[in-house]
Amino acid sequence: MRDGGRIAASIEILTDIETRHRPARLALKGWGEASRFAGSKDRAWISGLVMDVLRRRRSLGWRMGEAAPRAGALAALHFDWGWPRDRIAAACEGEHGPGALSLEELAALETPRSLSEASPAVRGDYPDWLDASFERAFGEVRAEEGAALAERAPVDLRINTLKTDPVRALKALTPLHAETVEMLPTALRIAAPDPAERAGSVETIPAFSKGWFEVQDLGSQIAASVAGEIKGKQVLDLCAGGGGKTLALAAAMANTGQIYAYDSEARRLADTIRRADRAGVRNLQVRSPVNPDPLAGLEGRMEVVFIDAPCSGSGSWRRHPDTKWRLSEETLARRMADQDAVLDMGATFAKAGGRLIYVTCSVLPQENEDRVAAFLVRNDAYRARPASADPALTQYLTPQGYLRLSPRTSATDGFFVAVLERVSDPKA
Repeated sequence: MRDGGRIAASIEILTDIETRHRPARLALKGWGEASRFAGSKDRAWISGLVMDVLRRRRSLGWRMGEAAPRAGALAALHFDWGWPRDRIAAACEGEHGPGALSLEELAALETPRSLSEASPAVRGDYPDWLDASFERAFGEVRAEEGAALAERAPVDLRINTLKTDPVRALKALTPLHAETVEMLPTALRIAAPDPAERAGSVETIPAFSKGWFEVQDLGSQIAASVAGEIKGKQVLDLCAGGGGKTLALAAAMANTGQIYAYDSEARRLADTIRRADRAGVRNLQVRSPVNPDPLAGLEGRMEVVFIDAPCSGSGSWRRHPDTKWRLSEETLARRMADQDAVLDMGATFAKAGGRLIYVTCSVLPQENEDRVAAFLVRNDAYRARPASADPALTQYLTPQGYLRLSPRTSATDGFFVAVLERVSDPKA
């Protein structure tokens, strides 16, 4: 495909996402299935532009003076991808292009509106209704935090210490230019590709099939590491999902003790056993909701209950930018109710001295500090404890001792972690 056709396809997909409120993944898939003529490089290029427009939809629209998908695509090419105005104009006028640039578009590309005059929500590329939440979380730097959540994300990898070590894993990933990460010795990072470039596939590395490493954001890895020394312990991953944090916890346990994986939706657990086999995990017991009373017998026995709670996903907007525009106040309220329910459920499984580790991939206080505070009011058997004593992480602790990560401060996805210790016997 020529550049003009790629730009036109991107605008078509962005329009589909906006008018039909479709997830970007489904809109891109639908276009690809209907456009068999497009090669893999074409699809990567188009996907890259679509996602970049979604990341910065508000600030791009502000600079152009128009919020339409076409304006966003033109602005992303010029301001983010570095295309000269003449190149954009030639591509749009060319074969299969979206049409010649208007005088207004030419003027906006030449002399865009200054972002300094825009509101924090526009500069930070998030919905207006979330501005109060961002102000609570980040104060005067909320626009900068939002902008960091609109950057392209790197590919982070967790080294599986059940199968290999950091030196061997790094050598195996040499073709993808992986680098070590200072915050965790078992983490590696592959930088985000340049615009329009296709990222190298981790799955093509033979060591991936051997289970040497897993794709997992650094923030998620840090959240799992907060469990601390858990070798020989009884651990319950209560919202296991696809098993990413389950596998991280199992590796920290070195196949000692027992880790139980549960999720309220059985389909989310479907891949966990296969992934665990590949990773060499031998101390995992999957408790599926398809069975009656799947968690029977675990009450009051767990030393760690890990709760990766359902949430808005606002901390992962770098990877899923379309979700921030679909998030609503009603959806947020439902997630908060889910979080209260799963905290109350998890509280029944910890033994005296055991810990609940409450985690979200959200930056919103309503899902984080507020949920913990409400839980502690409901349940006086628990007390908050500092989330980490690791010197590399203490700088990210809040005054309450919770761990808050964000792209601007820690170069991770946005994550929140609270540690709640059971201070009374559940049988008392």
